[in-house]
Amino acid sequence: MYFAALLARTEDGWEASDTELDDVETLSDLADLAREASPEEDTVLVLIEQEDSWFGVVRVDGEEDPRIYVSDAAAAARSAYGELLLTDELLGREPGADDGPDLDSLDLDGTEDGEAEETEDDEESPDTDAVPHSPVGDREILGDLGIGEKELRALDANDALGTIAEVLGASEVLETVR
Repeated sequence: MYFAALLARTEDGWEASDTELDDVETLSDLADLAREASPEEDTVLVLIEQEDSWFGVVRVDGEEDPRIYVSDAAAAARSAYGELLLTDELLGREPGADDGPDLDSLDLDGTEDGEAEETEDDEESPDTDAVPHSPVGDREILGDLGIGEKELRALDANDALGTIAEVLGASEVLETVR
């Protein structure tokens, strides 16, 4: 089960709205959605959680590039919404690198139906595209709002969004959209 909400900072405090992410296909789409929530180009936080598994925060400040934090990259990689946040840059990969094998370079010699041939290279080369079971992204994303790196990393996935909203003084408005 997923929950996603937008928290937009205004002169009067934080305003919350739940958001449908079904039509969002890229991080750019998500940033545009966040910008629409704040006509004054104030800070907007997109808070996403998958029950007891992971949470993510996307921060959009005006026209600046979005800043992202994901609590558990490996867990997020197994979800459609998490895949939106896990950019090549965030994971330290070469932008535009293919995730799968290059079909033109495969040696289809008939052994693909039976047991795979083991080579010395297979045993020694770790999976460089593996997604870590750890937080990734901007650990200071909420630092100026009262949640430093240490506090952010200590948040538990099942109550992280509530804790973030409480520190921001937005727990009541977040609960109205939950």
